[in-house]
Amino acid sequence: MMKNVNGKKVTILGAARSGIAAAEMLKALGARPFVSDSASEADKEEQVHRLQKTGIAYEFGGHSAAVYEADFAVLSPGIPVRSKIVQSFFEKKIPVYSEIEVASWFCKGGLIAVTGSNGKTTTTTLIGEMLREKYPQAAAAGNIGSPFSAAVLQTTDESWMVVEVSSFQLETIETFHPNQAVVLNFAPNHLDRYDDYDAYLAAKWRVVKNISATDYLIYNAADARLSRQTEEKEARKMGFDINGDRIQAAWFDGQSIFLHGEELINVQEMKLRGKHNYMNAMAAALAAQNAGVAIEAIRTVLQNFAGVEHRLEFCAEKNGVKFINDSKATTVESLSFALQSFDTPIVLIAGGKDKGSDFTKLNDLIKRYVKTVVLIGTAAEKMEQAWQGIKPLKRAETLEEAVQMAAGLADKGEVVLLSPACASFDMFTDFEDRGRQFKKIVHHLTD
Repeated sequence: MMKNVNGKKVTILGAARSGIAAAEMLKALGARPFVSDSASEADKEEQVHRLQKTGIAYEFGGHSAAVYEADFAVLSPGIPVRSKIVQSFFEKKIPVYSEIEVASWFCKGGLIAVTGSNGKTTTTTLIGEMLREKYPQAAAAGNIGSPFSAAVLQTTDESWMVVEVSSFQLETIETFHPNQAVVLNFAPNHLDRYDDYDAYLAAKWRVVKNISATDYLIYNAADARLSRQTEEKEARKMGFDINGDRIQAAWFDGQSIFLHGEELINVQEMKLRGKHNYMNAMAAALAAQNAGVAIEAIRTVLQNFAGVEHRLEFCAEKNGVKFINDSKATTVESLSFALQSFDTPIVLIAGGKDKGSDFTKLNDLIKRYVKTVVLIGTAAEKMEQAWQGIKPLKRAETLEEAVQMAAGLADKGEVVLLSPACASFDMFTDFEDRGRQFKKIVHHLTD
């Protein structure tokens, strides 16, 4: 079935970005995709238009018996494996694969997969920029916004792709085989979807399921648990260390990043700031060098790269107050990194859909860096309980109200930071929607 999908019936579960891209890819390869989504057709107007344009069959408003008329199914990452619909496919012995698994069947050239709890998007984007210095056709895709399926048919034997992969996507891989696996860190996340932290880590670690002794495994050597797990895997292992461990392939000595014993760049030359970004840079540099990119080209990218949208993104300065969009920060650890990136008082906008996080881990940082917290979303009450008595806490019903409130609380020279530490799905389509709405609201604030 793999690689030869011509004439095969394929059910696509979920009509979000990756589901639509998988359907279009399979249609182009001669398969007969059928897209099924529980959302109403009225809520999916754009997707309906794309499906109609390409002649792909679909249904909205629920999953009918037609979904089982399939040789295999492609699962969108937003649908849990334990959900009733997915379990029914297993019961009927119909194979279920993730979108990244199916796309990988048709990927030519080199493939780099990036996973971890934090830093995936920045690292994936950095690697993509570095690869393009040598391979103009190189592409970055996956969980960063552009699905793997949307780019894979353009690959050639000489090209490279770098793909950001999430634990959700890795749950249903079988043959997914990157030439380089980059594992950035482990931290509690998505505990609303997994039974416990170990189950979440097991899903992440599936990124190395099929790598061989000749493939590269790039990992955060400062993460003790991750380092222990790498011992179990046969591969070309390359550790990077923020604490200056010089036995590793890359390290940071407090001023410069070193690669294989040679200075790569003094971080004062970089536009990216913060130790978390220096870790991302080390991982990206190792992956790019393994792919044949010259050190000079890697250095040039690090000097010019200013970051990704929605990750500590400067939006505007109003009345001497800087507004920063960090909507991509959906975890406690991401918010931790964000708070430590500023040396002026912060009015923090946080909250959204809780993923089972322990917000008390941020108590010391809230006390040290934050002036006032404005809370939004369904996690507001839990955050309020965690941070009560540390700093003033305010509640807002909408993001617009939160931004206006934060603007009024911030003094000249201070920062208003949207860094939610939560998912966005209680109020927004996704973190990008949340970030863009934040920027729009800030833009309309009066000076």
